[in-house]
Amino acid sequence: MLCNEHISKKLFHEAGIAVPTGKLLFPEDASSYKPIGVGPWYVKAQVLTGGRGKTGGVVRVEDPDKLTTVCEKLFAMEINGEAVPLVRVEPAMRFDRELYLSFMVSRDRERIAFTVARGGGMDVEKQAAAGAGPLVQYLAPSPSGGRLSEHQVRAAFFHLFPSGPEHPENTPEKLKGLWPGFKALVRKCFDAVKSYGLLLLEINPLVHSDSGEWTALDGKVEIDDAVADIDTTLERFYEPAHVTPEENAARAAGLAYLRLDGWVGLMANGAGLAMATMDLLNYAGLRAGNFMDLGGAADQKRMAKAFDMLFSDERVEMVFLNLFGGIVSCETVARAVAEALAGAAPPKPLVARLAGHGAEEGRKILTGLGYDSIHLASEVSEAVAILKTLSKNRTLQPFPKDESTSVPRAEAAAKPALQPECPAGPATLTELGLSGSTRLLVQGITGRAAMQHVRLMQEYGTTVAAGVTPYKGGQQVHGVPVFNSVAEAVRKAGPFDASIVFVPAAFAADAVLEAVDNAIPNIVCITEGIPQAQMLYVRRAVHEAGLRLFGPNTPGLIVPGQTKIGIMPGHVFSPGSIALLSRSGTLTYEAAARLSAAGLGQSVCIGVGGDPFVGCTFAECFELIRNNTETSAVMVIGEIGGRAEEEFAEVVAASGYDKPLIAFVSGRTAPPGKRLGHAGAILDESSGGIAGKLHALHAAGFVISPDLESLSMLARKVLG
Repeated sequence: MLCNEHISKKLFHEAGIAVPTGKLLFPEDASSYKPIGVGPWYVKAQVLTGGRGKTGGVVRVEDPDKLTTVCEKLFAMEINGEAVPLVRVEPAMRFDRELYLSFMVSRDRERIAFTVARGGGMDVEKQAAAGAGPLVQYLAPSPSGGRLSEHQVRAAFFHLFPSGPEHPENTPEKLKGLWPGFKALVRKCFDAVKSYGLLLLEINPLVHSDSGEWTALDGKVEIDDAVADIDTTLERFYEPAHVTPEENAARAAGLAYLRLDGWVGLMANGAGLAMATMDLLNYAGLRAGNFMDLGGAADQKRMAKAFDMLFSDERVEMVFLNLFGGIVSCETVARAVAEALAGAAPPKPLVARLAGHGAEEGRKILTGLGYDSIHLASEVSEAVAILKTLSKNRTLQPFPKDESTSVPRAEAAAKPALQPECPAGPATLTELGLSGSTRLLVQGITGRAAMQHVRLMQEYGTTVAAGVTPYKGGQQVHGVPVFNSVAEAVRKAGPFDASIVFVPAAFAADAVLEAVDNAIPNIVCITEGIPQAQMLYVRRAVHEAGLRLFGPNTPGLIVPGQTKIGIMPGHVFSPGSIALLSRSGTLTYEAAARLSAAGLGQSVCIGVGGDPFVGCTFAECFELIRNNTETSAVMVIGEIGGRAEEEFAEVVAASGYDKPLIAFVSGRTAPPGKRLGHAGAILDESSGGIAGKLHALHAAGFVISPDLESLSMLARKVLG
């Protein structure tokens, strides 16, 4: 949750950080607003994008009679393509210099970065490049995300206020006077990072006012969405004015939604599947009118809201529901559809493609409704054909496909001198503890989803040896004994080869650490949305213990025909020799189903997880299987955003791997810079975009499928 300046200062004030007094104005407030006190004042556009100062979004006003005119001018602006819904008016302050201070979760370093610079304001980057800063220090890991040491605060202070002949103004007396207030400020900032679950706290500029107070003259904070989901009181920092009414309604209903320019309303379960479906529509000349991820709880209330949004959207002429059942059954969703329609036919054509868990039952329910406006399909290609028929002459020029990466490279892939992070894995999956004899522990076994999937894992042939739920010890779930702690389970029913975690996000990090403390080799965390600061510590603890964590936010892993540790529909997987690695749950099922239908089985399928920080990345999973004799090819299913695929490509290229490599990246037609579902699916400024991702994979020797439909055909071609 990225906050504008006004909301950020509201949070600062709660945390005890001094800020100027300011007033937030909506467009209707501008004409009647009368400033308090004697000017001058600053009028500041409230947007979520950066660079407003350089584009005229901050205006100094000397004459109070001109405030209304300035406000109206700002409300009419667009800053980096973003409209200005609000402005903040605050009095000017007197101060001697501008400084910069921030705390930020660094995805590259997997630590919290504490940064200061001897110059704030709009030109902090220029000043940093000129040698005036910044000083970046990384905090030691802790269960809450990081530990700020006294010496780091001192280092920051003396970087901002250096002494010696070159800086005669910084006398010992002056520094001793500034130090207590600066130290207190930094501590308050860091306490705010921990208390509010912040991914970013930035004060730019930080000033020392004439009154002797350290003040955040401007600032920005970003709250971890995972923390906001756990602590709903943080909703007070959400500002609905920055997004459309449709996006606000979707957010309230738990839907990931983004308005696009087409006429085909899109609903899918899972960000990866929604992005891949959007690509297929755009490639077919059927423009997607939106991105919508139903999420993992597609109940009647959520489905009703989704239908209401799409059916009431005048741009939408038909609706495409694309489901691949996993943790949520297609039957459950079909019943929710029936309830949402409430005995009436859909007001617009509804094309529903159901596959995976509960698909047959779901199709029976929708067929039984007896509405001619509901069209059923088993495959995406069939659904697209129906949509084309319904669109008649409405199709547009398809999005261009880049087919250049779908051909194997003639020359050998580059082999940079890069050492893999993990040593190469053993020759067989059995040596990893993943086989038909795997003994599984289920953490959170008495939860509704856990009980359902314990039964499904048992039906697949997985040996579920024990379960853990505090205060439920002595019970049984589907014949599985339940213990109060992992230590008790290990003592009485162990050892275990793997553990699967079905524990709510607020407690999931501790559950993983409990498995680590009891040395369980493979830990699969199904839970979505563990706070990022906690995952910084968990990931490090897992690595230091020499164990393996898959997830969080993963569908699990499966060795087809032997063991299933997760929520995936087991029937779409088949034994074979392709190792499948994926960031998306539903796309894991899609890829496996298509491979199996083409006679191409899988040696192992691993969901690496869709959260920002996961245990085993693509690169680390590859190190586990690259010497695996049961694997003859590797397929990776990626998504836009982040650098996971690029890092994977670097490791593969360095390894000299000579078996076939295949990749598919969903979201190739997505609008740049927009968040599509979970945090993994957002274009990152530090990455080269989708083109850079595809280039890195192809340069490492991957043959890349241009779309979901081509995946199995390309795999057959590559494998001969």
